Amino acid sequence: MRHICKSVFMMSVLGLLVMGFLATPAMSGGNGPADGYTIHVQAPHMMADGSVGGPYHHYCKGIQGGEILQCMLFETTAPDARMVAVEYFIAKDLARKNVPLIQWNRAFHDHQVEIDTGRVAILDIEDPKEVKALAEAAGKTDGVIFHLWGKDQVIPDGTVTIPTSLGHVFRTK
Repeated sequence: MRHICKSVFMMSVLGLLVMGFLATPAMSGGNGPADGYTIHVQAPHMMADGSVGGPYHHYCKGIQGGEILQCMLFETTAPDARMVAVEYFIAKDLARKNVPLIQWNRAFHDHQVEIDTGRVAILDIEDPKEVKALAEAAGKTDGVIFHLWGKDQVIPDGTVTIPTSLGHVFRTK
């Protein structure tokens, strides 16, 4: 019996060590996919039910050679803030070539239209020239948002909604 208890204890310790080694790369701050979300934008959204949500803090980084920005969206900037949505900023020519007009009107929005409403803030950049350049680059993109965690939900329940921007304008061509 003593031998069995010792074996179980040793296997438990070994299991914890292995789990620690497996978790270390993700927690180390190395060069993983979660690195590089340094573009910080704040904007409200028109939720799928017609209400105004946010404003949400978007932390973004470029992927696919800069044709797409992918953003993690949070309600606050607190270290333990819930990630509530994901948004993609997609180069207009790429989005409009690959998304049928009817689907674009349902799910996408033009970032230039959104920026022109004055409701978008680019944060954490002091240089006005950099802010202007980032706004101009964002204005050349369309966005699609996947909202994953509803405002009154205790946990995400698997419901995904597709909000859009305030001031969204439907395209005709």
